[in-house]
Amino acid sequence: MPKHELDAYDRRILEALQKNGRLTNVELAEKIGLSPSPCLRRVRMMEEAGVIQGYEARLDPHEVGLGLTVFVGIKVERHHERDAEQFRQEVSALPEVVAAHLVSGESDFLLQVVVPDLRGYEQFLLHTLLKLPGVKDIRSNFAIQTVKPQSPLPLDHLAR
Repeated sequence: MPKHELDAYDRRILEALQKNGRLTNVELAEKIGLSPSPCLRRVRMMEEAGVIQGYEARLDPHEVGLGLTVFVGIKVERHHERDAEQFRQEVSALPEVVAAHLVSGESDFLLQVVVPDLRGYEQFLLHTLLKLPGVKDIRSNFAIQTVKPQSPLPLDHLAR
């Protein structure tokens, strides 16, 4: 159950901002069918509630020299909360890790790593990942092609 109850206007605001976070408030209000003042109040309320976490530019990794994406499954030795928290903090501080998830299955954590190339990943693996606390096993899966990049959340499913 979501912490913030979203009505139809909120969902339309979020859908529009996911597609284009650079919309002005006037453009956004016009697009969703509200006047600018209530639209801005709703956006600010969702920002304060943490529904909207920020605005950012989406970059093409190849165009900025980060041509290799690796999905890294990591199994840790122990499952003590202190050890897990230290691992999470260290992984969160690594700029090469663009996403990290605690998962079920063969791995304990799944990381999405971006690096310039295979040599860059080799250096990252040997000098960073293998030195993380409690790492027992690492499995690397290399992305050959991005079929669907990260996309907007499917908010239309919330209306049901």
